[in-house]
Amino acid sequence: MKVSTILGYAGGFKEAARDVAEMERAGLDLVWVAEAYGFDSPSLLGYLAALTERVEIGAGILPIYTRTPTLIAMTAAGIDALSDGRFNLGLGASGPQVIEGFHGVPYTNPLGRTREIVEICRAVWRREAPLEHQGRNFTLPLAPERGTGLGKPLKIIAHPVRASIPVWIASLGEKNVAMTAEIADGWIPIFFIPERAKDVWGAALAEGAARRDPDLATLMITAGGLLAIGEGNEVTALRELQRPMVALYVGGMGAKGKNFYNELCVRYGFEREAALIQELYLEGKKREAEAAVPSEFLELTTLCGPASYVRERVAAFAEAGVTHLQVHPLPQEGQSAASLVAAVKEML
Repeated sequence: MKVSTILGYAGGFKEAARDVAEMERAGLDLVWVAEAYGFDSPSLLGYLAALTERVEIGAGILPIYTRTPTLIAMTAAGIDALSDGRFNLGLGASGPQVIEGFHGVPYTNPLGRTREIVEICRAVWRREAPLEHQGRNFTLPLAPERGTGLGKPLKIIAHPVRASIPVWIASLGEKNVAMTAEIADGWIPIFFIPERAKDVWGAALAEGAARRDPDLATLMITAGGLLAIGEGNEVTALRELQRPMVALYVGGMGAKGKNFYNELCVRYGFEREAALIQELYLEGKKREAEAAVPSEFLELTTLCGPASYVRERVAAFAEAGVTHLQVHPLPQEGQSAASLVAAVKEML
């Protein structure tokens, strides 16, 4: 199992990037840069590529509605070239609140669009022939009756460093997870409870794996949570820092009947709590919604406690098939993010 992290840069990206360089020396294998509706991640990834030498860097995630498929492919190829073949492309549908609200693009057919984007990206990188694609969502070149009629098949001018860049998909729903297991190199779930993962996602993963191209390697999985190592209640209490985020996603990322994260919480067995969190959050009672998040949920989705306990959690994630343990280090006195990465590496 490898170690990955999502770069948090609320205190400034340049400062956070310097921490990545230190974690790289401690053995960090992969760092993800989120986008959501903040800064664009490719700009930040290019900066990271220049500061680092070994650690893999990943877009986690590029929302599929915000760019054309060919621009996604070009961006991935560009960052892969800058990093000497260290880039990982993370894709995801995001949600209608962000896509329609912030980008003004209809949130339609997310599974079909994802599948076609992956196909187009891989064709661009292979550079075997001028690009042509006929799909429900994308037609390349554009049909003459829909434009000037002057479009023609083209190859990417640059020669990608790799003809196959790892593609990861962030997915939660059963159909989306099945598609991920079928076509992606890696899977990015959220709020991953290793002890319950098989019950929640096992059937979907098996369905997709049965259709998987034998030329693709075994599906990679990145999952984990907050990481704090130390004795005392003050360390285990750090898992509480995830409470606002869980309340936001389970309660506020969507409407009733249209919240993927709420549905996941229900599938994990927290049906009553999920309903209460959403009800409170949508009423504007954010603090009450946070208080309604089950402590058990926080414990099972984090790694906070004595070294022996963290070692048990690491083993649980490994047993669940996680290939990249994703940690968010919370250093205590005398520790650093790099030292926590080194400690976890010793547990693998």
